[in-house]
Amino acid sequence: MTLPRQCAAACRTGGGGGGVVRCRAVAAAGGAVAVRDAVVAPVARRGAARKTAETVAGMWREVQGCGDWEGMLEPAPHPVLRGEVARYGELVGACYKAFDLDPASRRYLNCKYGRERMLEEVGMGGAGYEVTRYIYAAADVSVPTMEPSTSGRGRWIGYVAVSTDEMSRRLGRRDVLVSFRGTVTPAEWMANLMSSLEAARLDPCDPRPDVKVESGFLSLYTSADKTCRFGGAGSCREQLLREVSRLVAAYSGGGEDVSVTLAGHSMGSALALLSAYDLAELGLNRAAPVTVFSFGGPRVGNAAFKARCDELGVKALRVTNVHDPITKLPGVFLNEATAGVLRPWRHSCYTHVGVELPLDFFKVGDLASVHDLATYISLLRGADKKQPAAAAADAGGVLAKVMDFVGRRRGGGALPWHDAAMIQMGGLVQTLGLI
Repeated sequence: MTLPRQCAAACRTGGGGGGVVRCRAVAAAGGAVAVRDAVVAPVARRGAARKTAETVAGMWREVQGCGDWEGMLEPAPHPVLRGEVARYGELVGACYKAFDLDPASRRYLNCKYGRERMLEEVGMGGAGYEVTRYIYAAADVSVPTMEPSTSGRGRWIGYVAVSTDEMSRRLGRRDVLVSFRGTVTPAEWMANLMSSLEAARLDPCDPRPDVKVESGFLSLYTSADKTCRFGGAGSCREQLLREVSRLVAAYSGGGEDVSVTLAGHSMGSALALLSAYDLAELGLNRAAPVTVFSFGGPRVGNAAFKARCDELGVKALRVTNVHDPITKLPGVFLNEATAGVLRPWRHSCYTHVGVELPLDFFKVGDLASVHDLATYISLLRGADKKQPAAAAADAGGVLAKVMDFVGRRRGGGALPWHDAAMIQMGGLVQTLGLI
């Protein structure tokens, strides 16, 4: 039996844990597809050997999606996987905690802290990562009635970090992390409403015009604001490609196992998936597996985009709240479920990428909490997938601060783009039966 190329390349025994890695190999037999276990090394499933295998270091390739998380999600998420996904969610949460929403600050709409101390300042000094670069993104859109300082300008969107030596021993590899926050600025809200599909064309040698993504997300990823005094020249894409490729080359060249993990919430999930696709299209995943952990993420592209991500071996685990309307956008009507019926428009149908890990939380009177990152993390940290007794003590905190900021930007008059967004969201919430 022959393993798929990406999986075979990835499925070596993880360093540092002494455990055994198993992956799922798909073999076609007589026209039927059979899923079999490919045993990379002898497995002792009892006693100390089992305990060793079920550590992060012993099963990191499985956690990163080598086998598409087969058998790790049902009937409940594997405890190692659940802990790792929650950990990445907290590293995304650091973006919100460090984001400066004070109009009087010289770092307004950027990170409050220098990268050397950012994680420590937000209470994550023991996270085991060193931030190597901040990432800035600018949407090439204009926002009606908004002052130029908040429209179409480069803003801090997240960071790149690498695991420390101590953390790398725990993880079984050197982890290069890219963390993205969700929507905050008016220009980003406007970009989220640009739901038309556009050819990505990220690889100039193979543009693939059939691979299409949401135009607003693509604008955020590829547009540059040369006036941004913190980010320097270059788009979000250019900044990421330079830094991630530098780190992967530095550590894989030294003989270490390396992973690239992209994590994001809401709009940040879309940027994480776009980045993962880009890195894989350019061949970086031949040196290191590329994995996306998405929290409350929207759809990003069409069926051809999904097919290409699958072909390239991009692994994406979508953590969703079944009551979160953002995960149903864009493509409320044109999506993977309706593509078969609406065949003339099938190339315009949005399609989710990856494997879903569904959670279940709803709180009457606090609709914002269904999309809040704190809620997602609390559910993952709970005993099971269902709503824990004290879920998300700070639920709604992130989204409430963002909405408060947006409200303050409105001043005395209503913003047409904001009103349209709220009307669209209200209609969708009613359609989904949340109220």
